[in-house]
Amino acid sequence: MLLPVLLTLTLLGCAHSSTNKTGKTGTETPPCCREVTPGAPLPDQSLYQLDSKWTSDHWRIIRLAALQGQPQVMAMMFTSCEFACPIIVNDMKRIADALPPEIRDKVNFTLISFDHERDTPEKLLAFRKRMGLPMAGWTLLRGEADDVRELAALLGVNYRKDARGQYAHSNTLTVLSPTGEIVHQQIGLNQSPDETVQQLLTLFRE
Repeated sequence: MLLPVLLTLTLLGCAHSSTNKTGKTGTETPPCCREVTPGAPLPDQSLYQLDSKWTSDHWRIIRLAALQGQPQVMAMMFTSCEFACPIIVNDMKRIADALPPEIRDKVNFTLISFDHERDTPEKLLAFRKRMGLPMAGWTLLRGEADDVRELAALLGVNYRKDARGQYAHSNTLTVLSPTGEIVHQQIGLNQSPDETVQQLLTLFRE
């Protein structure tokens, strides 16, 4: 059981039309900034029970509960990774490409950084641009050390910082149900997307 007390599902700092530090004004609400209204109680095993706060690459402060309502493909990474993390992102892109078009727009892909010291919102935004990730359907987040550690433990992801500031870490993609429960994990790099895609399609049949 995660937390016995339900979250107050209030989205902090997000608006439908806003100007961020890049000076750009947009009318499309990013996945991390959707309105969240109280609904049915979340399952006990929902990651959306966590009370931690996260900052997106567009300087929005949210709780993970802001992601509820859509299946998520979630992975932990860091932007200065020299090998595995770009492959993790490409594996996520392969999953997205393998989904039927009518389903793809209903699935969100979330990347959360291990590197709470260096991965500022600016670094996350630069990573988004470098990896060619669209605003729609992709959420990039960073958090404080304790919050990162807690989420990684719940996802079964191990990580350790070395003397060079690089991280040795598990390479795991996690599928969350619309209510934040873990329903599937893809372990390793360059894996076939087929099983993960089938798990996502199953969520739309339930």
